[in-house]
Amino acid sequence: MLIYIKLFEVLFPVFFVVGIGYYLGKKNPKIDTKFITNFAANVGTPAMIIYALNPVNISFDIFKSYFWYYLIAIGGFFIVGIIFLFLQNTKDIIRELPPFVMPNTGNMGLPICLFAYGYQGLGVSAAISALIILCHFTLGIFLAARKFSIDVIIKSPPFYAIIIAIILLYYDLRLPAFIENTTFLLMYATIFLILMSLGIALTRLKVFSVNKAIFSSIGRVIIGPIIGYLIILYFNLEGFAAGVLLIQCSMPSAILNYLVGSIYSPKKIVDNVASMIVVSTLMSFITIPLVVFFALKYFN
Repeated sequence: MLIYIKLFEVLFPVFFVVGIGYYLGKKNPKIDTKFITNFAANVGTPAMIIYALNPVNISFDIFKSYFWYYLIAIGGFFIVGIIFLFLQNTKDIIRELPPFVMPNTGNMGLPICLFAYGYQGLGVSAAISALIILCHFTLGIFLAARKFSIDVIIKSPPFYAIIIAIILLYYDLRLPAFIENTTFLLMYATIFLILMSLGIALTRLKVFSVNKAIFSSIGRVIIGPIIGYLIILYFNLEGFAAGVLLIQCSMPSAILNYLVGSIYSPKKIVDNVASMIVVSTLMSFITIPLVVFFALKYFN
């Protein structure tokens, strides 16, 4: 019975805030979320990375290990995406790969891991999220545009936050109290805003091909955690960090895939990406509770 109470405590806050965003998006379809996007990208996410990747929450060795474990998982997602898109006779496989490869480890993954495993879980999930952030501004743009630009990375505040966080971890440096308190407040503000914006986005993104979106989403929210579990078994991982890895592998497609695609890809590709994001997110409301239950029961 206790594990069911814990599961409710972990998921209710996340889904409740997403529901607030969905309600606001339905009530006011013209609600402007540019502020949330700009705040999260330029202030909130860097603050979240610096606070979460704190030597108090995670060691450099654990950061390094799970950074590489999730990189292996991304390789698995990459293969699954190619197979699923090939089976659907997709013409432009490269541009439709991002929603398979880059899940929503930030908007949904971070708060769920925080509520499930506390600040240590936050640290490991932030290591994974940092990798996905780097992938969005490198691999994501390369796949969407079929070309690579270093300018995007140079102009990305989260990139510098990751560098600062790694230096702090490597040298085991504690944050000054005033910085820790500031980043703490910004982190929770960002979590609330990006979860709410996820709910708003669900009212705006449309599903253009239901069957294709459902089939693709299976590769994201069902095959994803299977890949994570296989990595756990192969490397004989255990404890809360293994649970975080499993949860982060189960996340739906990230909305940032749509934002990047809308800039660099043709409209038809963007429509397919949007469809997969919506359907995988809706499916995750069923699959994530199952994965979190399993993680809490066997990796605690």
